Amino acid sequence: ATGRDLWFGLSGVGILVAFAAAGTVRLSTATDATQPGVVLRLVQPNIAQRDKWLPGRRAHNYARHLQMSGMRGDSGVTHVIWPETAAPFSVSTDAQKRALMRRAVPPGGYLLTGSLRLERRQGRVVRVRNSLVAVDGDAGVAAIYDKHHLVPFGEYMPFRNILPLDKITAGSLDFSAGPGIRTLRLAGLPAFSPLICYEVIFPGSVARSDDRPEWLLNITNDAWFGTSAGPHQHFASARLRSVEEGLPLVRAANTGISGVIDAYGRVVGRLGLGRSGVLDTSLPVAAPDRTVFSRFGNLLPGLLVLVMFGVAAIYSRK
Repeated sequence: ATGRDLWFGLSGVGILVAFAAAGTVRLSTATDATQPGVVLRLVQPNIAQRDKWLPGRRAHNYARHLQMSGMRGDSGVTHVIWPETAAPFSVSTDAQKRALMRRAVPPGGYLLTGSLRLERRQGRVVRVRNSLVAVDGDAGVAAIYDKHHLVPFGEYMPFRNILPLDKITAGSLDFSAGPGIRTLRLAGLPAFSPLICYEVIFPGSVARSDDRPEWLLNITNDAWFGTSAGPHQHFASARLRSVEEGLPLVRAANTGISGVIDAYGRVVGRLGLGRSGVLDTSLPVAAPDRTVFSRFGNLLPGLLVLVMFGVAAIYSRK
């Protein structure tokens, strides 16, 4: 090997050792601290996709969520979280049906649920959104987040005016996207960034840098993937966002995997795939210092890629 070969090899090893050392130092400062006075109940009903939207099953599915949520004041729970599209009606606009949710809202807390949000004109649905809605103890709507990163071919059909194709999901109406990443603030609950379904897989796009949350909330319905590798990959991607952002992540999934990940990427509680159950959990605190990635986002990985190409170009000239 030439001297240049040796230099390149040692440089590569040095970079790997530096990254490993940085990770070790960060983990050595990790704590098990949690937010005082916050106990979350994650509901995982495990409803098969084939049963989820059947007209004859919707009332039963809704009742199942309510029953699993428990009674008000049960076990010291302060907030209840349901998965994506858990409510079979438009929670934000149907006050009569929403009134039943009061039994699932802990005293002074909230029920955070996924819901389709419908906008009607002259009795006809003209806009539909995939949303997270916070319901308070009076069955009022305390906050709304609309999914902004929609799934092509599933929630909308790209190039609809050109391609004579329909979505692979039911309904001919495309979903409408929300305005973007939001930080929600509710009394008695640390500020959080809501993420619906696969919004959690995009590095650098899960939290506002100018309005920093204290945790991430991911609600999802992975029933589409059955018991394949898909839900495991989705959970692993969510875990990476905690590591990158230095923020804990709470995940409520219809069929799993639901769980809680602390700000260092450690799984502190989970409900396995294909199981029905609830997970009562404290909320881990955010890391005391922002991570390098949370400050610079995808800029650093981009620079590393450019450096790698540069090194490869130089090395190929020998």
